[in-house]
Amino acid sequence: MTDRLVISLAQINPVVGDVRGNLARIRAARAEAGAADLVVFPELCLSGYPPEDLVLKPFFLESVEQAVAELAAETADGPALLVGAPWRQDGRTYNAILLLDGGKVEAARFKVELPNYGVFDEKRVFSAGPLPGPVNLRGVRIGVPICEDIWIPDVVECLEESGAELIVALNASPFEHDKAERRMNTVLSHVVESGLPFIYLNQVGGQDELVFDGGSFAIGADRSLRVQLPRFEERIVSTVWTRGDTGWACEEAERAEPADGLEAIYRAMVLGLRDYIGKNGFPGVLIGLSGGIDSALSAAVAVDAVGADKVHCVMMPSPYTSKESLEDAAECARLLGCRLDEISIEPAMQAFDAMLKPLFDGRPTDITEENIQSRARGVTLMALSNKFGPMVLSTGNKSEVSVGYATLYGDMCGGYSVLKDVYKTTVFALSRWRNQMRPAGSMGPEGRVMPERVIAKPPSAELRPDQKDEDSLPPYEALDDILNCLVEQDLGLSDIVARGHEPETVAKVWRLLDRAEYKRRQAPPGVKITSRSFGRDRRYPITNAAVGMLS
Repeated sequence: MTDRLVISLAQINPVVGDVRGNLARIRAARAEAGAADLVVFPELCLSGYPPEDLVLKPFFLESVEQAVAELAAETADGPALLVGAPWRQDGRTYNAILLLDGGKVEAARFKVELPNYGVFDEKRVFSAGPLPGPVNLRGVRIGVPICEDIWIPDVVECLEESGAELIVALNASPFEHDKAERRMNTVLSHVVESGLPFIYLNQVGGQDELVFDGGSFAIGADRSLRVQLPRFEERIVSTVWTRGDTGWACEEAERAEPADGLEAIYRAMVLGLRDYIGKNGFPGVLIGLSGGIDSALSAAVAVDAVGADKVHCVMMPSPYTSKESLEDAAECARLLGCRLDEISIEPAMQAFDAMLKPLFDGRPTDITEENIQSRARGVTLMALSNKFGPMVLSTGNKSEVSVGYATLYGDMCGGYSVLKDVYKTTVFALSRWRNQMRPAGSMGPEGRVMPERVIAKPPSAELRPDQKDEDSLPPYEALDDILNCLVEQDLGLSDIVARGHEPETVAKVWRLLDRAEYKRRQAPPGVKITSRSFGRDRRYPITNAAVGMLS
């Protein structure tokens, strides 16, 4: 039995499906940890999280098992490992934590509480494990709950009753703008109830629409914060634990100040885009820079994510594009240091007018012609993407996509969207923030990244003379509050009206939200920021008559 343990926390960025690459990351982290007794890694770090239906493929599970065998053999000397992996046993597949020590798989523990809500559907591919006992590492009994297991009382309670001396929870917990505090409070409640010190290890990195923000930490049995790793960064940190009369205590180690508020949202957008580009092998991004705030903020995030040399902006003016928009787009590109080209869509508009004239003759101009402009821009961007390789970055925000104020195959086209889960009011706040601050890890410039006029001027799609967004929509402050009530909170009409909104406005927004479902199903993926993003988080039928109940 030992009275001293060095436990290294490996807050790493795995890649889903890249078993050999993840194996290399684990080996590198183990080497960096040096003389540790134990190195702990995030949930399903060998497969990447979430592996989804890859888990149903026998060849994939075989590759994971081979990697585990190699890692286990390497623990004949040096530190033991706690590694997350999908694991087959007795004809079932589990979300498992494996203790690798002494050259073998010393113990396996399986996730009990499989999440099946929001973005999670683990019950689709995994079997639930039994309530676990602790694993034994050189005479120390360590409880290893897996992510969702700590959000219910039973698992930690069972571990404490089974003699655990220390809890090490391994997680792949996605970012949401207010989640860090909830994690900390959840862990603190377990410390209070069990009397045991607690390590919370979380992975970092982007995976499709999810961003994992790291922010791993350790709490002593006395409820003090002993370790705090940064958010949105990979980090390997060693912690020193000693056994005393009252149990295990952790020496204070790194105490990073975690990003929160607007900084956390912005950094989640940067990390999500950076990893989507990098992990999918795109050479860069292509952005339609309109002179408006959405494309300006998207361009700033892109430059901060991958550097100005990998961001190509294109201004595509029409006869309705203002001189101010041309100037603002040029100034944005100058401030960011990225390339800007100008391609007029007027010849395309004229060609479509001539092509459609036999059928459209005698009918008044309406939204059809506005959508043709947007789609001409989409075709132009996709042509450039096909020819030169960069991914088109869509620039629509959550407010617009919610109510269908966006054009299918036009401004909605693209491979990814950093604003997909960001309401317009938050777009304004993030733009002001980025003009004042340059977050850690950013590749973009210090100082302003867009002209103040871009933030101050009334938003407009500029598809007809003197057009303003608020000609078609409620003011964004009201619209965003109503949408938050409908999307994130599932409130009813009377509850939303009680917040001070007109019943007719709420009913209108509800109808627009419902009718735009078919558009959102065809939208590109984008960074999840809120508790309920469009896509896997919120699943509504396209054919849906429930909105008629408002009448």
